[in-house]
Amino acid sequence: MAERVGCLSAVPHRARGRVDITRLEVGGQPLNFEKTNLQAGLYLVATPIGTARDITLRALDLLASADALVAEDTRSLRHLMMIHGVPLDGRKVIAYHDHSKPASRAGIVALIAGGRSVAYASEAGTPLIADPGYHLVRDVLAAGFSVTSAPGPSAAINAMALAGLPTDRFLFLGFLPNKSKARREALKPFVDLPVSVILYESPKRVAALLDDLSAVAGGDRPVALCREMTKRFEQVRRGTVADVAQTVQDDPPRGECVLIVGPGEAREVDEADLEAALRAELVNNSLKDAAQIVADRFGAKKRQVYQLALSLNDGAKG
Repeated sequence: MAERVGCLSAVPHRARGRVDITRLEVGGQPLNFEKTNLQAGLYLVATPIGTARDITLRALDLLASADALVAEDTRSLRHLMMIHGVPLDGRKVIAYHDHSKPASRAGIVALIAGGRSVAYASEAGTPLIADPGYHLVRDVLAAGFSVTSAPGPSAAINAMALAGLPTDRFLFLGFLPNKSKARREALKPFVDLPVSVILYESPKRVAALLDDLSAVAGGDRPVALCREMTKRFEQVRRGTVADVAQTVQDDPPRGECVLIVGPGEAREVDEADLEAALRAELVNNSLKDAAQIVADRFGAKKRQVYQLALSLNDGAKG
């Protein structure tokens, strides 16, 4: 059976005796950031994935100090800054997201070329991890300007820590295609690797993702489905693909999900089993299709299975 684990709110109690690190005040209360003069360049700012207090002090410093602010979701960044008392001071928040045109990147690069410091924040988590920041960083570097990062929250790393699955080697695949066939094709090259795999998915498609994973990797593969991480209703469902799929059917999750898939194991395939399967599939399928079907079923290399199918076909003709 799948194990479900919830948690209490990740929001800590108010700290006592907090060190005053800045002279800035609002209503007589010290703020937890410092305004500094930043050199021209792009500053990547990691933001909380759920609990606002997971922001780092350096992230607040950069948001308070940058000449220009760029965000995947401008409303989310404004709200985060409001929570922590970081003033906009007349600065506009520039939108940069998946649908932004190249001209948007050019405009941001132009700001840096003009001597401005630019802070970029994704909607949640670490910039460039499943967000459009890669193209922006590439263009800034190509123009000869500096890029630095203020590390912080990451849904992928947080889920790996919670999963209870091997963490010595892992692979991030992020969001897979929406269509089942394309999703299975995207999974196939990776499910047998001896590494844990990190996947992102919306709650509406997580059941379909588990179905496809079962078809490609088997229903007994260990997984951990994490949702609402760092929030009050954080939950991790651990078990086999089949077990967790059943919990999703019985109790559909809410909130964005991270699925951690346990490492695959090298499959030992008996050639006699491959031959028997090929003979059965060749009755109703072309040689190419039969080889593909059997290769997928056994997790064998398609080229190897195709060569075996050719030899069987030639033997039948002889």
